[in-house]
Amino acid sequence: MDTTLLTFPSSKTFIQFRPSNPFLLSKPTYKPTFPRPIFIKSAISRTKKEQTVETVKSQLENCYLIAAIKYTGLTVKQFQDLRRSLPETSKLIVAKNTLVYKAVVGTPWEALEPCMKGMNAWLFVHSEEIPEAIKPYRAFQREKKLDGNDFTGAVFEGKFYGPSDFKQLETMPSRAEIYAKVLGSLQGPAIGLVGTLQAPARDVIMVLKAYVKKLEEESGGQ
Repeated sequence: MDTTLLTFPSSKTFIQFRPSNPFLLSKPTYKPTFPRPIFIKSAISRTKKEQTVETVKSQLENCYLIAAIKYTGLTVKQFQDLRRSLPETSKLIVAKNTLVYKAVVGTPWEALEPCMKGMNAWLFVHSEEIPEAIKPYRAFQREKKLDGNDFTGAVFEGKFYGPSDFKQLETMPSRAEIYAKVLGSLQGPAIGLVGTLQAPARDVIMVLKAYVKKLEEESGGQ
């Protein structure tokens, strides 16, 4: 009978397993990150700033008064309500002081410089009826009890009006009142005309315009 010898590996023998790809174990397991395109974000920001400056410049056309209102604390809804309460001849814009100043520098509106601090909403009035343009905000201010959100300043006819000077703007006579006063002076004694001529130049001009218009209407425009 044949004898079959079985052989077993020695205890010193070992089997080494190697991966098919020797680089798999050393390959880093991370996703590469790429820097954000900062230059694109900067370009968009610069474009928005330029658009804001152009918007402000467009509001300067046929503008009679610009007033700054302290904007801190107003909610979005309050701001929307305020906008709706304004007459069509007024425009309310929120813009950074630096951008507004960039738009007005070199113009008579540069006198707004004392307002260039804090957060402001800017009221552009495209009407000669200044008191009527200011009244809506005063009513809104009382209704919402926004004592801290007052006017921080305004410019009218190239002159700066601080918060304590707004009474002068709010009590200015309306165009109709000025016309009536001028016509009454022209039709009355000479002393009345002298008193009118001592009024601010703007009032006198408006009176004369009204008188010329009245004469044109009486003559049938001839």
